[in-house]
Amino acid sequence: MNDEHDAGATDSPPDAATADESAAETDDAAVVNAYILEYLPHGRADDDRPQHRRPAVAYGLGERDFRLFEFELTDDAEFGIDDLVQIEPETAPGIKRARRVGYDDLNRGASQELEYVVEEIIERNERRFVDFYNDAEPISLRLHQLNLLPGIGKKLRNNVLDERKRGPFESFEDLEERVSGLHDPKETLVERVMEELRDDDLKYRIFVGIDAPTANKD
Repeated sequence: MNDEHDAGATDSPPDAATADESAAETDDAAVVNAYILEYLPHGRADDDRPQHRRPAVAYGLGERDFRLFEFELTDDAEFGIDDLVQIEPETAPGIKRARRVGYDDLNRGASQELEYVVEEIIERNERRFVDFYNDAEPISLRLHQLNLLPGIGKKLRNNVLDERKRGPFESFEDLEERVSGLHDPKETLVERVMEELRDDDLKYRIFVGIDAPTANKD
């Protein structure tokens, strides 16, 4: 997706057969959704235009790769916090334009909601994030992906690696029961995602961005 994306329109409407074929060819894996963090029906507070000229906007968080978005909305759009909306390959009705933003671009309401939605995404996609503990790999001879998680040093990393050799972890509860010293593995991931969202200068990203190891995994 480009930094700015208009709700699509074609030069002429496809016939029914073409539309059916196109829909059949669309892979569910290509569909990208986002959760609404904040809905501003009167536009952004820092928009200097008269209120009647300000477009309604919403902020969203990508479900698969935690990208942050600002959505310019149509006049008849109405969204609620925590609504799940499609943003790729087509935007949901009501979204006129979508653009990537950073953490510092969020308003107060969106930034306050962000951590709750991150936790919700991880809970709803538990298998994918548990598999991070199953599949995490070395980054270099000295650094492992597991070491990027808050509170995981060499000893705890080795505990995870040793235990997963006995069989893959099946859930966050399974992780906590089998790995001594690993308390609340879900919250550990939430903390790392929030760190990656807030800090633009991090050298390694394992959750945020389309190229992150956990992105686009079912």
